[in-house]
Amino acid sequence: MVASTLASLVAGVAARHPDRPAVKLDDRVLDFAGLDDRAARVAGLLAAAGIEPGARVAVMVPNVPEFLVLYHGVLRAGAVVVPMNVMLKRREATFYLADSGAELMLYWHRCAAEATAAAADAGCPAIEVEPEAFDALLGDQGPRGPHPVEPADTAEILYTSGTTGRPKGATLSHGNLLENARISAEEILMLDPESVVLGVLPLFHASGQTLSMNAAISGGACLTMLPRFDPGGALRIIERDRVTHLQGVPTMYIALLNHPEREKFDVSSLRNCVIGAASTPAEVLREFGEAFDCELFEGYGLSEASPLASFNHPGRPSKIGSIGTPLRGVEMKIFDEHDREVPRGETGEIVVRGHNVMKGYWGLPEETAAALRGGWLHTGDMGRVDGDGYFFIVDRKKEMIIRGGYNVYPREVEEVLYEHPGVREAAVVGLPDARLGEEVGAAVVPTPGSEPDPAELVDFVRTRLAAYKYPRHVWFVHELPKGPSGKILKREIALPAV
Repeated sequence: MVASTLASLVAGVAARHPDRPAVKLDDRVLDFAGLDDRAARVAGLLAAAGIEPGARVAVMVPNVPEFLVLYHGVLRAGAVVVPMNVMLKRREATFYLADSGAELMLYWHRCAAEATAAAADAGCPAIEVEPEAFDALLGDQGPRGPHPVEPADTAEILYTSGTTGRPKGATLSHGNLLENARISAEEILMLDPESVVLGVLPLFHASGQTLSMNAAISGGACLTMLPRFDPGGALRIIERDRVTHLQGVPTMYIALLNHPEREKFDVSSLRNCVIGAASTPAEVLREFGEAFDCELFEGYGLSEASPLASFNHPGRPSKIGSIGTPLRGVEMKIFDEHDREVPRGETGEIVVRGHNVMKGYWGLPEETAAALRGGWLHTGDMGRVDGDGYFFIVDRKKEMIIRGGYNVYPREVEEVLYEHPGVREAAVVGLPDARLGEEVGAAVVPTPGSEPDPAELVDFVRTRLAAYKYPRHVWFVHELPKGPSGKILKREIALPAV
């Protein structure tokens, strides 16, 4: 049985490879038959809870086997997955639940405090997921077959912060996600049932879902999990499980390369490594490839594109610093500010068209029309294409900070800073960081008569936003540089030595 939607993907692979390991976390191993059975029982649980096809179900679970079970169980029920970062705080999680209209939340037991508070605020029923108790709960449920859905039906609402600071829900179809996963498995990773994929990318994110989870399932490969990345743990798992495929962000590869005991681990099983989310220094690519004796492939994508749009494909020439060429069935061009294609070599906005492009932003028709105008997804990323058709990123979205592979949008952080009575004005900017690529910093103009402490402002934001978002550096200025219209000119802000 060949799946035509994500809802039937696990069942199809389980029919062909029932006894092959699908996912493992240390000593816990779940084969494809077991994954299929548990996903079917989750569908039964949702039906018993009154969840109907098309309903939104939030999943706030880290990189553990339960994520696969819940994600595919929700899809099997014909419902829509709303993945949520386990680091979200109450106010953030409440927005996700309320905006998506989630009718149920499935949350990891260690996130109970923030999750239950958010669920109460949003008026959303919630079920705790603790491995032993949840297994017992599923044992009481009757399994249900995949609910019939079409490729164009919505599978997921994936929230991605925008430059306005308000997260937007990219609505992705079964066809979007399944085709992206298949191409990843067959043409980029080249997976087979003997492959072992190390799951270090967060599964609440599009890259982790497509390149790690769904690509592994599509290829019949095993996904071995690392709930939270650390280089020593990753090296240990690569050796123990004979990992063949790794996907990560530049900071992960730098950490692996610089681990003091790296040479003590047998990493000879590695064949194919994928790197993305931020530009990677050419020297890092060269050194990692030599040290680990494997191929590294850079690519490009965004949540609105499921997420992959282009890649340096295996079997074709790769260009250092390039994001490669478009995936099969995907078109990419460079447009000017009037949405006209520019000559090769010139800089403009990268636009994308194809089976990977989202249906739109959930509940935001004006933003959808702007992002998809003319039938092209306007990425907001500036780039160029050379004479061979290889694309290069020139600049990321102007305001975005990429901290260790996580996207931080300054406006969201600034809005929290402005809630503090001691802050008159604030501008959040990226500071160069040797380990993370960029660190979050904030230049603050204090309210007249107040003397807030930098540590106080750091703590103020830290309690309100996810851990990767709050500023590690806060400094005070008398005024922020502004243009004629009064807009703060972040490029003219004097940065502190850090």
